[in-house]
Amino acid sequence: MSDLRDWLTARLGRAPDNLPLYEAALTHSSAPGDSYERLEFLGDRVLGLVVATWLIETWPDEAEGKLSHRLNALVTGEVCAEIARGMGVAARLRLGRQAQDDGVFESTYVLGDVVEALIGALYLDAGLEAATAFIRAAWGDRVTRLAQPPKHPKAALQEWTAAQKRKAPDYEVTEATGPDHARRFTVTVRVNGVGEATGKGLSKQEAEREAARAMLEALS
Repeated sequence: MSDLRDWLTARLGRAPDNLPLYEAALTHSSAPGDSYERLEFLGDRVLGLVVATWLIETWPDEAEGKLSHRLNALVTGEVCAEIARGMGVAARLRLGRQAQDDGVFESTYVLGDVVEALIGALYLDAGLEAATAFIRAAWGDRVTRLAQPPKHPKAALQEWTAAQKRKAPDYEVTEATGPDHARRFTVTVRVNGVGEATGKGLSKQEAEREAARAMLEALS
């Protein structure tokens, strides 16, 4: 217990007052006890608020559309999973035996959700100021790193097809495997008259994003 408290203090920048909140944030649904899902729901909203405020301060002259592109790129599961790996979250996850055997602790989807759950726990435990301090420290220069706001792969592919006067991309789930706690999806995206590409992920959205990214790479 004291080991977890020390780990949280070092990673979050303050000692936890309500330790059970953080224990839940680190608990997968395959393990006994409260899971991170409700806290992830809250943390996702807190993260969006903090990053949106940060963007408004950093890019005072940018229009809403460009700010939205930046926001969407900064709060993805992939970015949250990067933060999780830097924190060493995988070693702290509480998983059921089967989920452990399935390698869920390596899942980008799960690691990203857990970071959002930790943000939710921190918000409930210490308030918005503490959550903001953690997010700004953990995200570092990501907010200012790109001079131009990045586009989501699906949006970029949609724009390409529109510019080429082609039909919108068609996404289809072509495979879904694995147990409910570690579902893996394969999505195929097709662009009429161009071809198709596939992507994989632990959610349909993640697989669609990877399929769009693969198609854009093939077009470049």
